[in-house]
Amino acid sequence: MHIIDKINQRIDEKKPFYSFEYFPPATEDGLHNLYGRIERMAALEPVFVDITWGAGGSTSERTLGIAENLQTFFGLDVMMHLTCTNMSVERLDKVLEKARHAGIRNILALRGDPPRDSVWERTEGGFSYAHELVSHIRERFGDEFCIAVAGYPEGHLEAEDKDICTSHLKHKVDCGADFIITQLFFDIDEYADFLQRCDKQGIRCPIIPGLFPIHTFDRFKKFVQFTGVNVPAAVWDHLEPIRQDDAAVRSYGVELGIKMCERLIELGAPGYHFYTLNLQSPVMRILEGLDATNGLAADRQLPWRPSTFPTRREEDVRPIFWSNRPKSYLARTMDWDEFPNGRWGDRHSPSFGALKDYYLLRRGIGLEETDQKLLEAYGEPESYEDIYEVFVRFCAGELDTFPWVDGEIQAETQRISTELIALNKAGFLTINSQPQVAGAPSNDPEVGWGGPNGIVYQKAYLELFLSDKNLNAFLDHVDKFPTLTYQAVNFSGETHSNLRPDAVSAVTWGIFPGKEIIQPTVVDAETFHVWKDEAFEIWREEWAALYDEGSASRRLIEEIHDSYWLLNLVENDYVNGDIFTIFRDLGVLEQPAGPHQDLKRNDAGARLAKEPAPTGN
Repeated sequence: MHIIDKINQRIDEKKPFYSFEYFPPATEDGLHNLYGRIERMAALEPVFVDITWGAGGSTSERTLGIAENLQTFFGLDVMMHLTCTNMSVERLDKVLEKARHAGIRNILALRGDPPRDSVWERTEGGFSYAHELVSHIRERFGDEFCIAVAGYPEGHLEAEDKDICTSHLKHKVDCGADFIITQLFFDIDEYADFLQRCDKQGIRCPIIPGLFPIHTFDRFKKFVQFTGVNVPAAVWDHLEPIRQDDAAVRSYGVELGIKMCERLIELGAPGYHFYTLNLQSPVMRILEGLDATNGLAADRQLPWRPSTFPTRREEDVRPIFWSNRPKSYLARTMDWDEFPNGRWGDRHSPSFGALKDYYLLRRGIGLEETDQKLLEAYGEPESYEDIYEVFVRFCAGELDTFPWVDGEIQAETQRISTELIALNKAGFLTINSQPQVAGAPSNDPEVGWGGPNGIVYQKAYLELFLSDKNLNAFLDHVDKFPTLTYQAVNFSGETHSNLRPDAVSAVTWGIFPGKEIIQPTVVDAETFHVWKDEAFEIWREEWAALYDEGSASRRLIEEIHDSYWLLNLVENDYVNGDIFTIFRDLGVLEQPAGPHQDLKRNDAGARLAKEPAPTGN
């Protein structure tokens, strides 16, 4: 998607936005840490992120790789920097072709900086100025790319004066640039003067101010020296007495950032672009201080983050089984030509990519935790109770890594965390769940999605591993609960279920003004058999493999892999149902304090048992 379209939409809605810049780390550990931070910051719903090119084009391949991965697996619209430095026209075209193939449709066109301790020189067969690069992209690729350019509120270091610098900016826009991102600055008056010069020059495209959150005094001073930006005396006066106190500097940096953003909005800025330096905390604290993170649910298109890869933009339904491992789902469906609603082929279909391909991809893009960190988190289990404890600790928020979850535990899980912890203590090992929602506003901070003025619904869902003994107990009781549907399958493919083999059931849906009902998450009986192979394989590949061959821990985990069952359970009465009632009946969970909940559930179950089975939701 072209970023300018998103920016214009937010301007029309009078809704300020923000975006984040990152740079490619030099090491694999740095890349791993960066992906983790971007994963967390993606939850803030930035309009876009951008990835720098590196002085002299020194990070070109890594820049392209990161941009492609963020576009495909993180659901972010990405703008890739592209510079003239050390780049012939032939090389530029090759990069742009690669970007196009990777689904990247947004370019920040820059002249670029020279490598450290050198002077900028035009490459033979290349360009001298950013406007030439903008013109070339437009001539070669038409409107296929959205193009941004850089603006300099205080004038470029090499410009003769500010007016000439602004006229150069106007030329870049006339050559085909869609919007402007400014160099970082700290003097709001300089920015206000810059806006006036742009207006006089006839620049009418959006101008996004670039902000640099102060994190440490030394880094701040170094950047000021490198960029030559003016820093008001009041800022220096505040920083000097606290320059040795990093915590105080960070707090002031957040305070200053909030004040600058508030003043920029008064000046008509449509949003803010943060030069993050790959840091998470300063930006998040500024946005929280602006109250900009409220209402994020209204910005979520779907309950899961869609890929921004062009061929997947129309994707609007996924099976719930991969909700905690979305990158695996994306990797295993990368070769699909289309994304039909509700059908993914039968269990024998080759349409899902092999799981080993996902592991190779994950290692390639730096998403794997180190074995040492995983061992510290999971310990060396010697008993079933030790295994249960790992699940309990994750549900309690005490672990930040877990074999069946990419990232952090979802906020909505807190609604049922007490029950989940109790189930795991009893050996019902939960790996996926969602609470029941009988009509919540679409802007609800935990379960909302789809835009404003809608109502969203969820059926309660549980997915867990359990032993033969516990499965048999479940099967002996489940017929008493006619609104429950389930599937149980073991590693060998043996199955117990009360669903038709081809059944598909919506478990999340939303109703919005002027739209048909949207059903983005389903339980698909056939696809569950594809997922079960992955779910069981995780025991061996991502947990048992951490331990030496023949060790007690490895034998224990492999025993669970070989003997346990995977169960998914849906409570179809999303108004009065209670998915946990069967576990209370089994004596696994305590009875609720009052008697009415179970009576209400049983009355609803009796009513539904007498009526014809509903279709759809």
